[in-house]
Amino acid sequence: MKLKKPKNKLLLTLITLTTLLVIFSFPVSIFAAETGTIDEQIDEQIEELKDIISSSSNYSAFQTRMVLNTAQELLESGVSFENTKRLIENSVEKSLDAYNVKKVFDIILETQQEGLPIEPLINKISEGLAKNVEKTIIISAVSTKAENLKKAVGILNEARQEGLQINDGEEIIKILADSLENDVPPESLSWLVKTGTAEGRSIEEITEISEELSYLSLMASDSGLSPEKISLLFKKSIDSSKNIGEICENIQKNLDAEISTAKIEAAGGVKPSSTTLGEGSSPTTLTGGGSDTTSLGETPAQEAGEAPTETSSSPEPSTSSEGSAPPPPEN
Repeated sequence: MKLKKPKNKLLLTLITLTTLLVIFSFPVSIFAAETGTIDEQIDEQIEELKDIISSSSNYSAFQTRMVLNTAQELLESGVSFENTKRLIENSVEKSLDAYNVKKVFDIILETQQEGLPIEPLINKISEGLAKNVEKTIIISAVSTKAENLKKAVGILNEARQEGLQINDGEEIIKILADSLENDVPPESLSWLVKTGTAEGRSIEEITEISEELSYLSLMASDSGLSPEKISLLFKKSIDSSKNIGEICENIQKNLDAEISTAKIEAAGGVKPSSTTLGEGSSPTTLTGGGSDTTSLGETPAQEAGEAPTETSSSPEPSTSSEGSAPPPPEN
């Protein structure tokens, strides 16, 4: 026996299609409305930024439009209006020219698009402007900070590829970037992340250790050690132990030895005092102070009052304008 097809099948089909059309068109309508609202909001924000720039006579119409176009890209990429406004206000207040403002914005935009934290860059710019730092130095510092953030991500990704579970990745990236800025070798930071994470250390502990490595690196740099020498010093200390605390102590110990050697060379072979670096020592006083700041590898200057080295023959004394030559020093 054949079943009869329902007479209202066509009607049911039309109702179903209509329902589906309403269901799928509803989110689209909401999305379109939200997009329109966001665009309107950005337009209002751009007008406010335009008023800030126009309050200064340092920017031409072309320069104003150039800065606003980049500012709009920042806002559309997700940079907050508060941060964008803060940068423009500080730039106008400190008379940073439009082309350098655009350079700064471009660096921030690229960093944002790569998914990296931009707060360190904004803070670096604000700090430089507040201290009236030369604009070229500000641009260089911001560029370096952006590069260090990229390197920090590389260190973090390397640790993750080895199976380490790392939480608070953005915070660790900032910590590592700060240490890189203080010339801590990347290999040492990679070791820190892997070891610290494997040992279950907290962000606070990793931060403390990273800051300690930064302190030791700055101390080594102020003592005249080259980046290559510092890297070898850190590697030697890391290879000598698996305990983080011992490694920091070993870096300090090896640094003491390097500084003592540098002092001996700078003093022309005179053994320095037995005082070694203690906690809280100021890195800027490690070279002995005064004019005796001979770097490693340099030939120390002759000490005052020291007799000249004997040679096989002495040059003829020159005749002075008074007709007599000074007698040679007695040996």
